Amino acid sequence: MQEHQHPRFVPKICVSGAASTAYCGPDAMEKAKELGREIAQQGAQLLTGATTGFPLWAAIGAKEMGGTSIGFSPATSEREHKQVYRLPIDYMDLVIYTGFGYSGRDLILTRSADAVLFGCGRVGTIHEFTVAFEDKKPIGILEGDWEMDETLKLIIDRSHREHSQIVFNPDPKELVKRVLNLVTVNKQNTPITSSYHVPETSP
Repeated sequence: MQEHQHPRFVPKICVSGAASTAYCGPDAMEKAKELGREIAQQGAQLLTGATTGFPLWAAIGAKEMGGTSIGFSPATSEREHKQVYRLPIDYMDLVIYTGFGYSGRDLILTRSADAVLFGCGRVGTIHEFTVAFEDKKPIGILEGDWEMDETLKLIIDRSHREHSQIVFNPDPKELVKRVLNLVTVNKQNTPITSSYHVPETSP
């Protein structure tokens, strides 16, 4: 059976970071926007947790460049998203309402991405990092005037696990470029492990 492929693969890059960023440093907003701009300019789609703060600023940057922004909400509906979780729907082309709260949302979000980029953050950012780390996703860690890059270095050092696809860089453009290179290599080399058999169609 002839394999049919979409003529153009569009990478999906998740940006993970703090919803509350008062402690992230004065340049966190612009760094997040630069990440979003670069994701759009370099031909990828942005995924976020449909939240405020660092991910929202990345979404603003992506939309400034005409990119696609997809949010994964912890809520079951738009009403719950806005009224219970008090989260925005601005700067998103599509919001997926997972209904699994923050921890379940994190899993679906990271699993849906081809790679995950990390900025300043809190425990939710660490949770998304550990999921991406366990799944051996390409990971980009933006170094900046915040603690999260050093925190993730410590987790990596003490994990006693190898992960060859983690990139540290303070420059959003270079970080996105290097992570997208890893995504391309993964798409070319990842074997199909499913035992599911697709039956041949009759002529």
